[in-house]
Amino acid sequence: MGIRIYKPTSAGRRNSSVNDYAELTTSKPEKTLCKRIKKSGGRNHKGITTCRFRGGGARKIYRIIDFKRNKDNVPATVETVEYDPNRNCFISLVKYSDGEKRYILAPHGIKTGDVVESGTTCEPKIGNTMPMIAIPAGLEIHNIEMRAGQGGKIVRSAGNAARIVAKEGDWVSIILPSGEMRMLRKECRATIGRLSNPDFQNIRIGKAGRNRHLGRRPHVRGKAQNPVAHPMGGGEGRANGGRHPCSPTGVLAKGGKTRNPRSTSNKRIIRRRKSKKEKQLNI
Repeated sequence: MGIRIYKPTSAGRRNSSVNDYAELTTSKPEKTLCKRIKKSGGRNHKGITTCRFRGGGARKIYRIIDFKRNKDNVPATVETVEYDPNRNCFISLVKYSDGEKRYILAPHGIKTGDVVESGTTCEPKIGNTMPMIAIPAGLEIHNIEMRAGQGGKIVRSAGNAARIVAKEGDWVSIILPSGEMRMLRKECRATIGRLSNPDFQNIRIGKAGRNRHLGRRPHVRGKAQNPVAHPMGGGEGRANGGRHPCSPTGVLAKGGKTRNPRSTSNKRIIRRRKSKKEKQLNI
């Protein structure tokens, strides 16, 4: 796969690039695994905006993805590699030997005709799903469960992969793409390989219209608003806020902890991810 850059016939074309989707094999999804979802536009059931700068966008059909991969010891053949408008990695339609079809997240390098399987006794190759105790240390994994049987919750975006570094007793230590190291139960499942579409991070939107197609409305700075709309608004001329950066409700935006200190999985974190400042200083 690669990135396509068009001739600069306009200002938007000059600064934009698109995916060439060379890996895809079809543009028609499996109808039995699709459903229509209603857009909220960032509003709750009372019509009040609870998440700003959302709305509009192209219509999407949701593809039902099998995150659990719990059909054990039944081989499945990869039939297609498809685009999914609801996520940035590709998906694959697999057909099990008993005739059932399911969508899975497509690993990087998977092709039509490949055979994938799940269970404790399958071979540790790309696309297979196994409990982490059965996966050799050092292999790249994705679609990882936080609790056994829950379905994959972490490492699900394009080009990402975690890595198993150690096993001790009932726990397995992994390194996440953010740099965080954490422990998970040995029964938790993961899929072997790196996720598809790794060039997604290099695509440039280029113009405002493409963001509107994604359902993202313009983001207005707080200091550019009126005092009635934002605590940092108002002032004569281009006032620079006059206070520490904050949200429309006054919650401070810089330096605060965003993780819930009462989260039960806190004690399983061995090393926390680096902050933006630490990355800049290469600490």
